[in-house]
Amino acid sequence: MSKQYIYGARAIIEAIESQVIIDKIWIDRNKQSSLIKEVIQLCKEHKIPFQFVPEEKFLSFKNKNHQGIVAKSSLIEFQSIENIIINTYEKGEVPLILILDGISDVRNFGAIARTALSSGVHAIIIEQKGNAQINEDAIKTSAGALLHIPVCREESLKKTIDLLRLHGINIVACTEKAQQNIYEIPLIGPLAFIFGNEEKGISQYLIKTASYLVKIPMLGKVSSLNVSVATGIVLYECVRQRNFNNIK
Repeated sequence: MSKQYIYGARAIIEAIESQVIIDKIWIDRNKQSSLIKEVIQLCKEHKIPFQFVPEEKFLSFKNKNHQGIVAKSSLIEFQSIENIIINTYEKGEVPLILILDGISDVRNFGAIARTALSSGVHAIIIEQKGNAQINEDAIKTSAGALLHIPVCREESLKKTIDLLRLHGINIVACTEKAQQNIYEIPLIGPLAFIFGNEEKGISQYLIKTASYLVKIPMLGKVSSLNVSVATGIVLYECVRQRNFNNIK
């Protein structure tokens, strides 16, 4: 498995039009050709993340004819969260969704995906910007789970949460600032858990969307857990409750 880069505006346009899944595009902020403008327009139409960067970004590509623009194709195919929810209900299952708000460490991301797949999570939702890249390290840490569990990359987590609510899914924000602990609330209905950035936690605007705020009780001197460990504890409490109540 290796990174696949696409160099030059014309090649990137052809890749997008051929439905190659693009993870991200870097554009030299000093370049303004008509072809680059066409790439930007295609990015907006297809919701592909792009970033204007200084020319130093392209030093590692100096032996390639990149013309100031490079794309990286994705190692996975992103999926539609609405389709996943509908399919889950049609199969008679209770949706269990994981929302990751700014998880920045690829190893944490991979470990979370591994636990999510093992605990029956139907999909992982991330935002287009601000998350760890789904690269070789993330896939390796996930023990290949990222190649099997649906990942949905959304333009706005807030809008996505509004969609989840419309489908009857309650939102549970996991934060050490909560009053209730995870063992005090029912976890047998349709749920989406939010876990936040390793340092900053969950964004305040997302905390306000939650039906429940929960924490993991801490008995020692450490005030918080690694986010991948916390995710495992929470998801398997959900598994325990659902198995006890014989819920898929």
